[in-house]
Amino acid sequence: MSRKKVIYTLGTSNRSLDEFLRLLRAQGIEQVIDVRRFPVSHRFPHFSRQVLEDSLRRKGIRYRFLGRELGGYRSGGYEAYRATEAYRTALERLQTLAAERPSVIICAERFPWRCHRRHLAEDLSRLGWRVIHILDEKRLWEPSGGDIPGDNEKGPGRCSP
Repeated sequence: MSRKKVIYTLGTSNRSLDEFLRLLRAQGIEQVIDVRRFPVSHRFPHFSRQVLEDSLRRKGIRYRFLGRELGGYRSGGYEAYRATEAYRTALERLQTLAAERPSVIICAERFPWRCHRRHLAEDLSRLGWRVIHILDEKRLWEPSGGDIPGDNEKGPGRCSP
């Protein structure tokens, strides 16, 4: 019996760079896959693309940007975009990258059920991936039974300390 492939997701939100790096280290993350459509933050400049990429490189963590291909804010909505060949191709690329080393998908929204990461997670789950959402230093969340989370802090599913 083969083990399921694992991928994490994480929202940068208003975290400090130190907190963000601690969360990555705690899960053994070696690669960050950025799916922010616009990878810049004036309020939190440490999450702007070049600054983040440089910070991660100094820590030995690979950075990959897939925001053009998988970022949110799509004309016609993300649901419609998921039905396109461009999305399927980008999802294949994401899987190829994630299979290389322990990886996390990042976006700006803290909670995955309020972000397009929920769609990526749903599709990756259907493709045989175990998707684990990092909420904070004490909580990981795995949706159970393909539940679509509600718009509250915890959401349904299994949340473990």
